[in-house]
Amino acid sequence: MAAKSVKKVVLAYSGGLDTSVILRWLQETYGCEVVTFTADLGQGEELAPARRKAEMFGVKEIFVEDLRETFVRDYVFPMFRANALYEGQYLLGTSIARPLIAARQIEIAEAVGADAVAHGATGKGNDQVRFELAYYALKPDVTVIAPWREWSLTSRAKLLEFAEAHQIPIAKDKRGEAPFSVDANLLHSSSEGKILEDPAIEPDEIVYQRTIRPEDAPDRATIITIDFVAGDPVAIDGEALSPASLLTRLNELGRANGIGRLDLVENRFVGMKSRGVYETPGGTILLAAHRGIESITLDREAAHLKDSLMPRYAELIYNGFWFSPERRMLQALIDESQKSVSGRVRLKLYKGNATVIGRESENSLYSMRMVTFEDDQGAYNQADAQGFIKLNALRLRLGAAAGRRGGAL
Repeated sequence: MAAKSVKKVVLAYSGGLDTSVILRWLQETYGCEVVTFTADLGQGEELAPARRKAEMFGVKEIFVEDLRETFVRDYVFPMFRANALYEGQYLLGTSIARPLIAARQIEIAEAVGADAVAHGATGKGNDQVRFELAYYALKPDVTVIAPWREWSLTSRAKLLEFAEAHQIPIAKDKRGEAPFSVDANLLHSSSEGKILEDPAIEPDEIVYQRTIRPEDAPDRATIITIDFVAGDPVAIDGEALSPASLLTRLNELGRANGIGRLDLVENRFVGMKSRGVYETPGGTILLAAHRGIESITLDREAAHLKDSLMPRYAELIYNGFWFSPERRMLQALIDESQKSVSGRVRLKLYKGNATVIGRESENSLYSMRMVTFEDDQGAYNQADAQGFIKLNALRLRLGAAAGRRGGAL
């Protein structure tokens, strides 16, 4: 792609070393106007410095937006309706943020007349795929610039040299080798690289930023309730909260009780294995609570079908296919299943664990009269089980009989 082909580009911009270097590199390499977009997804960082740094580079159109409510309401909550876990463990905190950032970039690009978008993801990771699949799904003819796949700045030392040569402000801690890389939003924090690259070595306590050690959590359990309406949490301890406020409160509760730590070796979409340390305090509590309310409100076969589809749904999000037709189809099925998932769940939070200790719903399918060990007053005829068992055993008996006669099993 020729540099002269781009007139205006919208850059996903954090204000950190990498994207600051990218901003200046875009101006030099493509000779184009750069528009910056910085999203507040609850990463816990002040965003004003990013605006000031963009102004220093002569950027005229600067977008800094608080998207926390949108993030939780339209991305996190739909994902949690599915109880999505990638490879059985990862709550997809980084994965679910990328489609929102990408979608807003495309909206800004169309609003300001930009013909390109750019991101700071490296050529080794999943994020480049997630960003670009979303870009192309929303604007098929968009030009995508991925500097890490184009430039010669292949090391931290070269980035620092470029920054100093172009008078780009560098935080003091960036002049040395950072011990690990961190990505964060309201759902989770992710730490990777450097001191975490050897999966045989336990992570140092400095890695954990959103949770205290479970051993240091209070010796007395915290009891809470979470109310659900149509699969989404709406209140904690009876207090109605907005989506972002509710997740923030759950994060606080999870942090105080050492909940949500995960040391994981995962399979990246690009092919390599990667070791990451994740903290998802509020999300871990929410997953336990949501499964708790589903346990009494979902029909057995509906619940089992939903669980069988979950790995595929989670994989789609991990791999960057949020805007694909198959993810939308699965979402419609999942959302249909959630119409009856309303009620209250009571949980015990204690030293790294979130345990469901009670659940109730007006839509409950649980019948105490049916399951009691006492007299059920005719609610269930136990003699009916004999025919049920014999019919289900028929094929097993036929197979066993054929085997005894020397036939194939």
